[in-house]
Amino acid sequence: MRRQRPLARRAAALRKALPAVLASVLLVVTGCSAGAADDSAAEQAGSPSPAAKKVPAPSGRTPGGTVLVADFGADTVTFVDPARGAFDSVRVGTAPYGLAVGDDGRAWVATAEGVAVVDTAERKRITRIPYETEGIGGPAHGEYRGGGMGIALAPDGRHAYVGVNRPGGNGTVEAIDTHTLKVTGVAEVGRRPFDVDIARDGRAVYATDHDSFDVTVVTPGSLHTRRIEVAPYGTEGGLGSWLKPHYTAVRPSDGKLLLPFEGERLAVVDPETARSRIEKMAANTHQHGVTITGDGTLFAVGTGPIDPSRDDGPSLTVRTPQGREKVIPLDGAHEAVEVSADGRTAYVTGGFTRDGYWNGISVVDLDSGTVRRLAAGERPLGIAVL
Repeated sequence: MRRQRPLARRAAALRKALPAVLASVLLVVTGCSAGAADDSAAEQAGSPSPAAKKVPAPSGRTPGGTVLVADFGADTVTFVDPARGAFDSVRVGTAPYGLAVGDDGRAWVATAEGVAVVDTAERKRITRIPYETEGIGGPAHGEYRGGGMGIALAPDGRHAYVGVNRPGGNGTVEAIDTHTLKVTGVAEVGRRPFDVDIARDGRAVYATDHDSFDVTVVTPGSLHTRRIEVAPYGTEGGLGSWLKPHYTAVRPSDGKLLLPFEGERLAVVDPETARSRIEKMAANTHQHGVTITGDGTLFAVGTGPIDPSRDDGPSLTVRTPQGREKVIPLDGAHEAVEVSADGRTAYVTGGFTRDGYWNGISVVDLDSGTVRRLAAGERPLGIAVL
């Protein structure tokens, strides 16, 4: 395994990057206030993203195996045939980020305006549920915009939980009743909840709070919260630091939380005791999105180097439960990953939350390691497979 980089060198790289980070903060654009739930047929029809016009849509209901991506740059969700390309899209709301699909075929999409609910079989938006969190500003684009980020569904499908960014302050997790389509409660969490995950037994919700170096554990029902710091490099640099948690995977075997950092360290967190153990990783690249399969195989997206003179490029790490890793190089920055039902293919979105994104997904053959790029939406971030 490669040696660990001294923190002082990392800190120097962060100080060089800080002006660009602050400049990005200033570029956030604000808009009108979010309104009530909107069922406008005109907006549901919308205009498909350019990528969605490339291949004919299938007749009838959307087939299984279709890939959905949240188009952060086009206010839509795009439907993608992984063999042919994008074939349709649905307007959902400003700057959609995360998405989750339930067993009933409804997709829940976290936008800047509210949580959009999409009938994936008919490819129509059902409604959009406004947030109850105050102080998120009007609908806007940009990395630091207010509104929904990570989102997850409870195992029984009765509630959706969405992380809501409140610019300049701590965020929240809002609980939504999936039958009444109403917000039933709001829990205060840390800053910029990039990801939301749920324990396999449904007894805990985990918000990965990027800018406060922590995971907030939320108890469903009572919405009681407790904070677990996850900072294997420390908290030096504060908001300007790159060495913060992004996404979390819940390990099926024991419920522990897995958070990759920089292709160097995997934080394994026991949510019951709040204790962490650090395992080595080999990709040597800034890491964002993760997913995990039922057998415990972890997939982690490498977005590219912080310091090009020392770090490696974008990649997809495939890590077995025993800790063996296969690092598959990718072309260009990526953000999130999902795996096909048969476990043979990974789909990685090219949206990325910062500059350097591209409009498509990488389709990775996990046996051979070969990668092909597929046009799909505009700045796609969140992803799910039907």
